[in-house]
Amino acid sequence: MTEPLPQERVESAVRKLAAVHEEVGKLVVGQRDIIEGALTCLITGGHALLEGVPGLGKTVLVRALAQAVALKFSRIQFTPDLVPSDIIGTTVIAEDERGRKAFTFQPGPVFSNIVLADEVNRTTPKTQSALLEAMQDRSVTVAGTTHMLAEPFCVLATQNPLEMEGTYPLPEAQLDRFLLKLHVTFPSHDDLHRILDRTTGDAEPSIRSVMSHEELLAVRATVREVAVARHVQDYAVRVLEATHRDRPGANALVKRYVRYGASPRGAQACLLAAKARALLAGRVHVSIADVRAVALAALRHRVILSFEGEAEGITTDQVLAETLATVPESV
Repeated sequence: MTEPLPQERVESAVRKLAAVHEEVGKLVVGQRDIIEGALTCLITGGHALLEGVPGLGKTVLVRALAQAVALKFSRIQFTPDLVPSDIIGTTVIAEDERGRKAFTFQPGPVFSNIVLADEVNRTTPKTQSALLEAMQDRSVTVAGTTHMLAEPFCVLATQNPLEMEGTYPLPEAQLDRFLLKLHVTFPSHDDLHRILDRTTGDAEPSIRSVMSHEELLAVRATVREVAVARHVQDYAVRVLEATHRDRPGANALVKRYVRYGASPRGAQACLLAAKARALLAGRVHVSIADVRAVALAALRHRVILSFEGEAEGITTDQVLAETLATVPESV
């Protein structure tokens, strides 16, 4: 049996995460769930896909988060003419002080701690796939040589809705590498006023660095030690199984409209995100409520609808909402 987390470690992590949230909130109005989702990916070692129409503050959120945690940050603007070497780097001929020439590796912008992949679905699938090895293995291979990325490494990608012109759907294999897919919604009436107050005045809020590299790694270790009871883990497994049409727990919506259910990475994402949610609330044990709260973001991009489901306008969120409503918390 593992030892319970020391209270001082929990309190330190909660305090640091609250400070980061407060700093990001200086620039990002509302969107509390989106900020927590991005924080969740940062402290669990995952990646996030933020989807929403232009102008909702996705890029501002990622940049503010990078400033608050004092990590190396880079932004990649994805366009149709972008090529893989623009992301991962390339081998070039360099000349030393003695005039001797040799091949040397010139790292690309992916060699950062936080990478903003802006409008990732604006570029071709070949270039999108350049991120795949980096996201999965924390390394890139160029000219037969593998180069490791520094930890922590987190990709926060933004995406416009796929029905907009000039976009390329992300491959399923790459979607599966995102821990969470977060839907950025339009702000409320009051939030719009707050946005205008902050952005059209003579003073612009500044972001302080409130978490160091070492502190972030310590928080990551703490998240992994948050306890998960067997019945809570079993609930996450049963929710995952219920997204597969050939499993006993599948409901009528899944059997009719789902082609493929979520992969085992979906269950991993649910538990890791649930651990982060529990720690953000100052708790050292994951509850079923935590799993339910993160299930949509962890599974929505891993469920593949059938042609009939797409034709009838069914969304994965509808399927997952019905799944969460029908899977019992205990058996």
